[in-house]
Formats: sequence, structure tokens, C-alpha cells
Amino acid sequence: MIVYLRKTATKYLDSLNKADRDRINTALINLEKEPPQGDIEKMTDQPGRFRLRVGSYRALFHIENNNIVIYNIEPRGQAYKKKNRGKK
Repeated sequence: MIVYLRKTATKYLDSLNKADRDRINTALINLEKEPPQGDIEKMTDQPGRFRLRVGSYRALFHIENNNIVIYNIEPRGQAYKKKNRGKK
């Protein structure tokens, strides 16, 4: 699988300090492995959506045409708010 980042996820990732950005990039690379690696769980209130935990950050994603689409990366407290739910 290939990992794609939506514009909002890329923008937030670019705003992080180098240490956090490198840690998240490493976790995203591990998502491309078969099977995807990392602390991944299905989101209970959003069918077909998943989250990847990277320390205090969450990368929210869905699978589209056998590719992983990251639609949001934010701190845990903000990532699950209704305004941040990605659209397919």
C-alpha cells in the first residue's frame, strides 16, 4: 500500500518541530509495509476509518483503492473533534 497525505495533514506535519515530524514520518513509512505496522485501531464512531497513534499525535486515515489516505494529523485532544472528520 502507498500512503497519501491530504493537504491539511501535510500542512500540519510541516508545522511540527523536526523531532515530532521525523517520528510521524517513520510511523507513516511503517504503514506501507505488509501488513501495516504501528498502533492502529478502527474508529468506533466512523466505519471504514482508522487511527494511527504516534505518541501524543493521531494520524486519522481510511483505505481507498488499496491506498492509505491520511486526512488528519493532530494532537490526541483535537484529532477526534467533529470538525476534523475527513470526507471520502
